Amino acid sequence: MARSPMMTRRFDAPGPAAPTRAPSPKLAPDRPRNTTFTAFGLASETEPLSPGLHIVATPIGNLRDITIRALATLAAADAVLAEDTRVTRNLLAHYGITTPLLAYHEHSNDAVRERIIARLRAGEALALVSDAGTPLVSDPGYKLVQAAIEAGIAITPVPGPSAVMTALVAAGLPTDRFFFEGFLPQKAGARRNRLEALVQVPGTLVLFESPHRLPDMLADAAAVLGPERPAAVTRELTKLYETIRRDTLGSLSERFAQEGPPKGEIVVIIGAATTPERTIDADAALDALILSALERHSIKDAASLVADETGQPRRQVYSRALALARGQG
Repeated sequence: MARSPMMTRRFDAPGPAAPTRAPSPKLAPDRPRNTTFTAFGLASETEPLSPGLHIVATPIGNLRDITIRALATLAAADAVLAEDTRVTRNLLAHYGITTPLLAYHEHSNDAVRERIIARLRAGEALALVSDAGTPLVSDPGYKLVQAAIEAGIAITPVPGPSAVMTALVAAGLPTDRFFFEGFLPQKAGARRNRLEALVQVPGTLVLFESPHRLPDMLADAAAVLGPERPAAVTRELTKLYETIRRDTLGSLSERFAQEGPPKGEIVVIIGAATTPERTIDADAALDALILSALERHSIKDAASLVADETGQPRRQVYSRALALARGQG
């Protein structure tokens, strides 16, 4: 059934008109693809996209969080490169978008990237999305972006939702300076080592975590970073069962140890370390322990022993042990 002209409007992007490009070779010239999207009950026609790779942010849960510009880009692109085509197909269908989907994910190899670059060189406009949020954040898309830049292809960011920023502004912790760590290592030893490296980061920490590893991660974070550090565990942000728990790392660790792993997508926010002034006596006591350990052990072993005994960050103790061993104390 023909669509009424009263129900269709043209989406005009700001700025100069996009350059003319040849239609996708996969589309028959007499069967043009429908480049419209439906929002607010209206079907909107899109303008042609500039050739190149368009990095499009998509909702992290609530489908209404997508921008009009993102919808127009997805509808006008020659193809959408998706981390999981099943997830993105649901998003496109919700807004009446029929753009072809191509899989691009962490297992995509150089041959796949070469085929994508060839299409971009031919003048196509391709949109890159992740399953949720802004692509390239804890996501393999940066390899494709690097390849496109090296090939001289234009990169156009289409900003929008981000789990990092959404969790950060809801946590109630300082936002003037923050460090995005992403996922910590899965194995306990490597995870603790990485947390030790984050002890002195002068800002709020933002981490992703799998639900089944959350209790163990919180226990390690409380042990290494300190149980009194303020933190927030955010779950299912923007979704029906959105939950934000704010407390100290120690209390959150105890709570999730009792309750077990939660369900859904998790972002953990940890407040910055406080830096109490060390007293001269405390410094002297630490130096004495290190010097005693150095009489019997290597610098590395001595630092590990003293760190375990005092609870001080291993890297900090090692740095001091190295200075004392070199006679720089």
